[in-house]
Amino acid sequence: MSGFRILFDASSDWLAHSLANASSELTPALARLPDGTDIVRPNVGVLELTPAATHSNPNHEALIVSAGVHGNETAPIEVLNQLVNELLAGEWTLTCPLLLILGNPPAMVAGERFIDVNMNRLFAGAHGRDEYRGLPEAGRASELEQLCREFARKHSGLALSHYDLHTAIRPSLREKFALYPFVEGREVPVEQCRFLLEAEVETLLLQHKAGTTFSSFTSSELGAESFTVELGKVRPFGQNDLGRFAGIRDALRRRFRGEPAPAESRDLGHLTIFEVVHEILNTGENFQFHVPDDVANFTEYEPGTVIWEDGETCYRVGTVPEAIVFPNREVPVGQRVGLMIRARASGLER
Repeated sequence: MSGFRILFDASSDWLAHSLANASSELTPALARLPDGTDIVRPNVGVLELTPAATHSNPNHEALIVSAGVHGNETAPIEVLNQLVNELLAGEWTLTCPLLLILGNPPAMVAGERFIDVNMNRLFAGAHGRDEYRGLPEAGRASELEQLCREFARKHSGLALSHYDLHTAIRPSLREKFALYPFVEGREVPVEQCRFLLEAEVETLLLQHKAGTTFSSFTSSELGAESFTVELGKVRPFGQNDLGRFAGIRDALRRRFRGEPAPAESRDLGHLTIFEVVHEILNTGENFQFHVPDDVANFTEYEPGTVIWEDGETCYRVGTVPEAIVFPNREVPVGQRVGLMIRARASGLER
């Protein structure tokens, strides 16, 4: 790594440099690999990689991969850092334009989900709201949006995908799952479903309305095929069993190298697709949420089970079982307490 001091100064690698300069404004830096691949570090925690013009791009794609939007979700950060180290060591050749992002370096240093505000609610322009004015995480979200716009513009002739990688504090009955942002009329491409299965992600939740997450921004504004990908449990740096993340690591490496999808890819029947059937909102003073605080994501409730009530409204599970995801009673009035979801019986067909 010593040959890339212009990118990482005295730091041992990209992750170490990002942590050491977490709150710094850095002058952009450029390095070139022996094979002609250009690497630009426009600011802390961001690398833009452009293969040499002589390299073919067999999959005709450009990729954005992000991690660390929540600073304590360290395993995906370590996975991306490992892939960067492999590339810089010459272990394989990059064939597609690539934008790699470590979203929230100050929170990574602190070992916290965020410093002032959940950054994964600040995209799609939400960072400009009055309540977030002047907050560093709002400024970072705005910066990342602009970097993604510029990347998409440079590579407008290529298929653009974005994978925003996370881990979770809450337990989940389905350890690895992905969220597909809502865009009116859009269906999940089969090749993206196959990629999720290759990455050992067997559950996909279709979002029911536009959001302000990072993947929602790239999906709605940039036209990317975007996914928020939940990959397991939150653990501190150095305490992750990266063998549990081999699926996403190997699948991403394969895409970076421009290799075709595995010939013996898993049958699409292994992918369970969920749809939202009800959004639970905190309706105010009389709101009662009948789901325990420690319940795991994808916990299923039988027909007729009362999920919430407020004196005027009572929500019961319908005629078939429904599961809950992202339950959180500690939200302000009007905000989301959780989602009730149901598996789509016919898979990819609506």
